[in-house]
Amino acid sequence: MHDLEASLLGGDRDLTLRDLADRAGPGVRPEDVQLFWRTLGLPYADTDERLFTDDDAQAVARIADLERSGRIDRRTAVTLTRALGHQSERLVLWQVEALVEDVAQRRHLDDISARLVVLDRLTELAPVLEAQLVHSFRRHLAAIAGRFAAEFAEARTTEQADPSALPLARAVGFADMVSFTRRTAGLGSTDLSAFVQRFETAARDIVANAGGRVVKTIGDAVLFIADDVVTGARVAVGLAGELGGELEVQARSEEGGLTEGHRGVTPVRVGFVQGRVLSRFGDVFGASVNVAARLTDIAEPSTVLTDPSTAELLAGDSRFVLEPQPPRELQGLGSIAPVLVRQA
Repeated sequence: MHDLEASLLGGDRDLTLRDLADRAGPGVRPEDVQLFWRTLGLPYADTDERLFTDDDAQAVARIADLERSGRIDRRTAVTLTRALGHQSERLVLWQVEALVEDVAQRRHLDDISARLVVLDRLTELAPVLEAQLVHSFRRHLAAIAGRFAAEFAEARTTEQADPSALPLARAVGFADMVSFTRRTAGLGSTDLSAFVQRFETAARDIVANAGGRVVKTIGDAVLFIADDVVTGARVAVGLAGELGGELEVQARSEEGGLTEGHRGVTPVRVGFVQGRVLSRFGDVFGASVNVAARLTDIAEPSTVLTDPSTAELLAGDSRFVLEPQPPRELQGLGSIAPVLVRQA
């Protein structure tokens, strides 16, 4: 385990919090390093306990230099660090569990044995995973820079929005799997994992292919966003149509043996609206997010609902059919006359 840690952490744990503060440059105190470590989501120890490496010292020095040079302030430094910690923890857990499942299935091992095999392979796999992470990060950074550039170019030619409004005009929506509990009842851990992964993978592919982006998945639901109302509509009808198809599920008996495979229909209900949102912490917030969620709650399986103002924006587009529905009460929002959206 010592060799594995030294490989992953860039050396032995021979530095203290005080050492990290000293190496970070003038003005950095041990309590500042503690704040960094806490926002990264990692446990920290007493100031004189030797738990840190040269790589840790360099990480603290980099963020301290950004703050000291005036390029960011303390609040932003904390936010950037917290974002890294939160997403890295989820990413590492996701990838390691995928590796464990892969080893268990291919080598016919129990869970504990599979985890031990993955542990032995981490030194070999870590550089590959790290390189892929950097590649993915740079591609997504370039993509968001491109979206910003296009959006700002368009903003210069249009009337400026209300300065008190939320900053981003976006189409936002939810796709919620129908009867998730009933459909997954009796599945073992492996089959439940495969079912959820298949749903999430299919949803992400549909959203990306239509030009949208997945903000997050919430168990049996997906929150998506798009830069314009037409793209949002394409994403929504794509999810309702394609995820209403069939997913193969292999059901396992309680004894662990495979029973006959069966096909399970997995429709979703979709609600989406165009509105202004705030993007923070890898999530989106605003009244339109709440409206989309409530519309999803009342939508029928394999259908899309939107609000009247969004329907007006789509009214001249021959690719969509809009069907006004009777007014409904939405929890916390009052009465609204939803509009059914279908592909022409």
